[in-house]
Amino acid sequence: MKNQILEHMKILVIDDEQDLCEILKYNLETEGYEVVTANSAEEALQMPLHNFALILLDVMMGEISGFQMARKMKDDPKLANIPIIFITALYGEDNLVRGLNIGADDYITKPLSMKEVKARVKAVLRRSIQSAAQHVEESAEKSEGKICYEGITLDLNAKAATVDGQVLALTKLEYELLLLLVQHPGKVFTRENILMHCWPQDVFVMDRTVDVNITRLRKKIGSYGKYIKTRVGYGYCFEK
Repeated sequence: MKNQILEHMKILVIDDEQDLCEILKYNLETEGYEVVTANSAEEALQMPLHNFALILLDVMMGEISGFQMARKMKDDPKLANIPIIFITALYGEDNLVRGLNIGADDYITKPLSMKEVKARVKAVLRRSIQSAAQHVEESAEKSEGKICYEGITLDLNAKAATVDGQVLALTKLEYELLLLLVQHPGKVFTRENILMHCWPQDVFVMDRTVDVNITRLRKKIGSYGKYIKTRVGYGYCFEK
């Protein structure tokens, strides 16, 4: 199940060596990832970085170095949680410490071993998914026991949901799905994200199953069903 979740995640490779970008793109795509490349930090900063699950970032580039770009991202609340793996020809403990202090999740030195790159990418993505899931659980625990969005109320203790005061007949899966979306209004969740949060990890589930359950949930929450928006090519979000 975890391997299914890791596949199709979107990775950005940033390096001023075009050939290296193409090599990384090819090798990571064979693992099932969607890979986009950029040849400078300036080019990458024009992209919708929040759509990427991981960034592989060269340190020594043009006017904006990898270290500078990483610092810009970590200073932006919308981008701060995107994991970064530095790729560089720089050796030495000082460079490693500098990169990790900025907030990098890993550090790979050139020349690259594709076997090592694949292993480190998979490890960082797994940690990122686990951290996100834990954050959702902790946020729920810190709440006062109820989450409300206009006429929708979710009781975290009773595991029940109401719409305009009427109790909804939701399955456990539908409740978890509604909770995930309502807790994060405006945030787009990919099908892989939703599978990770709402389905048992030892069960194989097709992406289409998410679509079917979204359709059922929309019907059950009545007029609020239109708040569950489809973001074509990305997934689903909850917003008015």
